[in-house]
Amino acid sequence: MIMRFFAIAAALLLCAPATAQEAIDQNTLAPSKDPTRTANGLAQTPPMGWNSWNKFNCKIDEKTVRAVADGMVSTGMKDAGYTYVVVDDCWHGQRDKDGFIGADPARFPSGMKALADYVHSRGLKFGIYSDAGRKTCGGRPGSQGHEYQDAITYARWGVDYLKYDWCNTGTRNAEEAYALIADALRATGRDVVLSICEWGNNRPWDWGKKIGNLWRTTGDITDKWVGKYNYSWGVMSIADMNEPLWPHAGPGHWNDPDMLEVGNGGLTDTEYRTHFSLWAMMAAPLIAGNDIAAMDDATRAILLNHDVIAIDQDRLGVQGRRVWKDGDREIWVKPLAGGARAVLLLNRGEAPATITTTWDQLGLPDRLGASVRDLWAHRDLGRKRGSAVATVAPHGVAMFRIQP
Repeated sequence: MIMRFFAIAAALLLCAPATAQEAIDQNTLAPSKDPTRTANGLAQTPPMGWNSWNKFNCKIDEKTVRAVADGMVSTGMKDAGYTYVVVDDCWHGQRDKDGFIGADPARFPSGMKALADYVHSRGLKFGIYSDAGRKTCGGRPGSQGHEYQDAITYARWGVDYLKYDWCNTGTRNAEEAYALIADALRATGRDVVLSICEWGNNRPWDWGKKIGNLWRTTGDITDKWVGKYNYSWGVMSIADMNEPLWPHAGPGHWNDPDMLEVGNGGLTDTEYRTHFSLWAMMAAPLIAGNDIAAMDDATRAILLNHDVIAIDQDRLGVQGRRVWKDGDREIWVKPLAGGARAVLLLNRGEAPATITTTWDQLGLPDRLGASVRDLWAHRDLGRKRGSAVATVAPHGVAMFRIQP
């Protein structure tokens, strides 16, 4: 009965003049408490796309977003599977007298619907950002107290993806806050991927599956190899925090170790290949965070590695994990549909290292013959039995698809 009322309320608001959020709140539209509820059936493979934050932070405008959308088409990223163009924080203007949000008129003079229409015209999907607090992390109006109004506004604009942050939330309960926005989105009748971005503080892997499609497992990523920097973490530190959560990921619900830094200049190309490979092994969302319109050939070659993307997008939907470690040398394995395995040989050290993986580590019979493909050399290595070996560069990886 509650869900039926949600749908009726949304329909009335879509068809009638706007009313204030306070009028909606009088009807006590609380999140569904049904423990059997599931999320929206979207994101059966990890979402792929682009987000404005890592490169542009708050310096974002409609001209930049349109250029990125054009670049995603012209570079082949769209054809490779990158679908969503997501505008992060600082797009917001003010709320009108009835409490409905609008875009910053100086940065987005054409409005968000026009921008969404442009992105859709390029064969892509449009994403947006908000926050469960009264203000966003960038100090713009958040969605607390306006959840249903904002969901209706996003539906009118044609939004396909919502990243929902956790700044300025005070004593809010995270699960209820995210369930509320999920119900609001569902009530509009529009399919919207929900990205839960509360940084892993409230163990979203325990409850996010029934609410959203992906959940951040750590604080923000930064364009460094390792370590903590205020509230941000280097690539390898984030990988280490995300890896143990592998049992919680699967089709429609993914651990999110944050957006990609590939191409932003803080790491070497070898380190960026490692970053991209680890994210693919962990079945992470592949959300590029660079300037797509101005990326160099090395960045393009990493982001458009179809062999590695196929590992991330494998329909079995299992997150890979570390199965062996000896000092700076590691082996990661990801089961794939059809009985194949993806294998990552990782060298964290400062000198080249030889790493051997055995079929036993992959859960395969030792005598089994299997074809091996090197995913960065784009080369088939023939059939092998029992093991595969590679000499791996410092901070680098070797990555194979092993097909019995």
